[in-house]
Amino acid sequence: MSDLKRYIKDRKQRDKAFALNYEQGYEDFKIGVMLRQAREAAGLSQEELARRLRTQKTAISRIENHAEDIKLSTLEKVASALGKHIKVAIA
Repeated sequence: MSDLKRYIKDRKQRDKAFALNYEQGYEDFKIGVMLRQAREAAGLSQEELARRLRTQKTAISRIENHAEDIKLSTLEKVASALGKHIKVAIA
């Protein structure tokens, strides 16, 4: 087990608020990471993606770093600008 995984496990046991919010926070973070990875795989900078979406580079940065409140319609626009599509699953 890595140091990070050990820390998370221990922290969840000690801190109930951390444990309750960890999974949702991780999912929100993961969405932003996936968007950044898709942008980089497409060979685009934040500025280039912003131009495609007719927005500002700061908006792309905000989406990649704070995806917890991204609208589905915005997510679809970003995916389309990257030549991708969205797949949704309920688990």
